[in-house]
This record gives sequence, structure tokens and C-alpha cells, in this order.
Amino acid sequence: SGANRVNTDSVARIIGSSIERPSADFVKQQTGFSIGGIPPVGHTHSLTTVLDQDLQNFREIWAAAGTPNAVFKLTPQQLQELTRASYAPIST
Repeated sequence: SGANRVNTDSVARIIGSSIERPSADFVKQQTGFSIGGIPPVGHTHSLTTVLDQDLQNFREIWAAAGTPNAVFKLTPQQLQELTRASYAPIST
């Protein structure tokens, strides 16, 4: 959720691995997109995705669509189906 910050300790426990903030180059290499416009799907490489459970509190949500100036509307259910990810308590 845009109002939340990710709790990296929670995410690390969920995925069973330590995490760290990646460089912009690493993000571009792994996703094919630049920071600021990374969509939830269509990445260059398969990524482990965890969804903020608070997104389920909204009827509709908006996600980045590949550029800093493009977004698309979907429901939390559609996001889960597209990403094949699980909702979890990952915010502080």
C-alpha cells in the first residue's frame, strides 16, 4: 500500500532469505524496467513476489505500468492472480 513502508525483516522471514536494497542497475537487469515505473508483471526474470496484505482493504488499486508516468487500475484479487503471489503482513 502506498501509505506503508516495507518491513524488510518480515519479508526476509516470509521468503526465508535475507534481503537488501538493490542498486538501480540490478533492478533494471532483473525486471527490465527502471525504478519508478516497475509493473507487477512482465519482468525479464522470474522474481519472488510478496503482496502487502493492506492492499486487500481497497476496492481498486493502481500499479505502475512500465514508466514513471503510466499506471493501470486493477483489483487486489486481479493483482494476486497476475503475480501468483500471496498477501502477507509486510508493512511497518
